[in-house]
Amino acid sequence: MEISLIFKIAAVGILVTILNQILKHSGREEHAFLISLAGLVLVLTWILPYIYDLFIMIQDLFNI
Repeated sequence: MEISLIFKIAAVGILVTILNQILKHSGREEHAFLISLAGLVLVLTWILPYIYDLFIMIQDLFNI
């Protein structure tokens, strides 16, 4: 796993948190929820290949 991926995830987390707080204080809870959901989906699409590789590695380990 690359260190840049961890920094990207942290940046998305910080940005989503700030936007979430701004939207909640302005009374737009629905938009805040959608921003949180979009951030989660974005991070999951970045992490999904690593999770897939982990499952393949575990499967190869137990097939020996």
